[in-house]
Amino acid sequence: MSKVGLFGGSFNPPHVGHLICAQEAAEQLRLDEVILVPLHTPTDYQLPADPGPLARLALCEAAVDGNPRLAVSAIEVERGGTTYSVDTLRSWRGTNPDDEFTLIVGNDVAAQFSSWREPAEVLDLARLAVVSREGESELLLAEELSAGFPGSDVTAVTMTRVDISSTLVRERIAQGRSIEYLVPATVASLIEAEGWYR
Repeated sequence: MSKVGLFGGSFNPPHVGHLICAQEAAEQLRLDEVILVPLHTPTDYQLPADPGPLARLALCEAAVDGNPRLAVSAIEVERGGTTYSVDTLRSWRGTNPDDEFTLIVGNDVAAQFSSWREPAEVLDLARLAVVSREGESELLLAEELSAGFPGSDVTAVTMTRVDISSTLVRERIAQGRSIEYLVPATVASLIEAEGWYR
């Protein structure tokens, strides 16, 4: 049995903040592995300057390269269309019935959790880990979600405050500015080689 964290998102593109988040969740929750799951199509927003799901998948693979505790799954990219966490968790549970799953989400995403598709089912399938930067109220939000879904397993993870966003990375690329140290070197090289986000 493995303790697996699933960390979904657009990763448009992935940056060091995503990796710090994944690493902190792995350490604080004692997970064997954290798997980045890039989505195919968001449910309620557009992806600006999106190079496409296959490109974002490749960027995630480049981002985790060399880290034995991090991996990437193409499950949502291969499924295609609009993405729902409950469907992904059902698929994972069906193929890995003995594993323990933790769904890793940011504080901003967790704040909308009650409006997700089948939120109670999500919490039946996995523990929910709410990740916040230092200074944010992740513990309070985790407690509120636990109270709203009795019997659920909701926990808090705190990560070092790193104010980097995919939006910032895209803007710097479009302006011809350096993204060195904001993304892994492997990600920067792939973006440069493919000409994405210019």
